[in-house]
Amino acid sequence: MKLRYLPILLCMLSTLAKASETPLPEPVANIAHRWATINYQMPEKERESAFKGLALQAQQLVDGSPGKAEPKVWQAIVLASYAKAEGGLGALSKAKQARDLLLEAEKIDPTVLNGSIYTSLGSLYAKVPGWPIGFGDKKKARSYLETALKINPDGIDPHYFYADFLASQGEYGKAIEHLKQALAAQPRPSRPDADAGRRKDVEILMASLLKEHGDDVEKK
Repeated sequence: MKLRYLPILLCMLSTLAKASETPLPEPVANIAHRWATINYQMPEKERESAFKGLALQAQQLVDGSPGKAEPKVWQAIVLASYAKAEGGLGALSKAKQARDLLLEAEKIDPTVLNGSIYTSLGSLYAKVPGWPIGFGDKKKARSYLETALKINPDGIDPHYFYADFLASQGEYGKAIEHLKQALAAQPRPSRPDADAGRRKDVEILMASLLKEHGDDVEKK
């Protein structure tokens, strides 16, 4: 979907902003829980191999669920994590595949998983190198992350990823405000493992920003 159409979409989604969490279908939930285990509990050196196996499992789920958005989003999340664990230029193809899956899922249901499509797209565009190496684009990253927040204004993930992006752009005060909102997010009953890990991510980033840029933030 073109970025210029996002305002129209957001008007259509205004009634969904406070929607409660929808339980994941069991096969998708299994992928989500396994992802959380690998990402937050497994030693870093073991994650690449584990994400590789989970990516194959997610691909099978996508193949068996034609026309469903949730499996595509979760395959994209797994591939993005696999790319991060692998590192280097070899990870770029996985990041591109993740982006394409998210765009496919958007065409099916842009509201799926409470805005996770836009959180994930924003993170990818923020982290992937820009032209001529990759497709990274800070302007698109900001737009996607702000869209995710408008769809899910109380979620821990959109506030965390937007804060991470703002910090990378030197907007430390705004980043800290979004981290505070992330910590205030209500727990997701079906994803306690992911919530616990994400809270640690938030706390680590908050501590780092306050240590390195606390004086600058207080002066503003």
